[in-house]
Amino acid sequence: MTARAPGGAVHTAPADGPNERRATTPAAGPGRRWRGDEGRVSLFLAAAMIGVLAIIGLAFDGAGQLRSRQLADNLAAEAARTGGQSIDRAKAIQGGRKEIDEAAARAAVTSYLAAAGATGHSVEFPVVDGEKLIRVQVTVTYDRYLLGFFGFGAAVTVSGEATARALTEGP
Repeated sequence: MTARAPGGAVHTAPADGPNERRATTPAAGPGRRWRGDEGRVSLFLAAAMIGVLAIIGLAFDGAGQLRSRQLADNLAAEAARTGGQSIDRAKAIQGGRKEIDEAAARAAVTSYLAAAGATGHSVEFPVVDGEKLIRVQVTVTYDRYLLGFFGFGAAVTVSGEATARALTEGP
């Protein structure tokens, strides 16, 4: 079945049967187009694109957060190594025990992390089996790029930790 529109154009649409076609209905008013399925696909694409952007945001910002965690671990390890090299020289020269000088180690860690651009850190000196160690914890903030649009926070703080000891024996 076909319908003739003003101007002689013929518009058909699928009917219930496999070989039948039925006419679409015109929109009200002069100069209006015939109604069909226009607009339904674009609505689906808009909804799907939001989901795709959310998945891309999770991948991108998740990877960025993991890189920040790795950076925090690396900074903590290097800062602990730097602090572990600060031994109490006066005691070592007199033949005493070679152990970490806490004040010099704190200053070395702070100096190293300031040069690396890290601001948040803590330094502890635990004693394990009679040996003084240095433990450094570094916090790094990662600014999210895409997940902030979906209601997640704009930034996340990650931390890394490392422990070092002074090597007092020869190679």
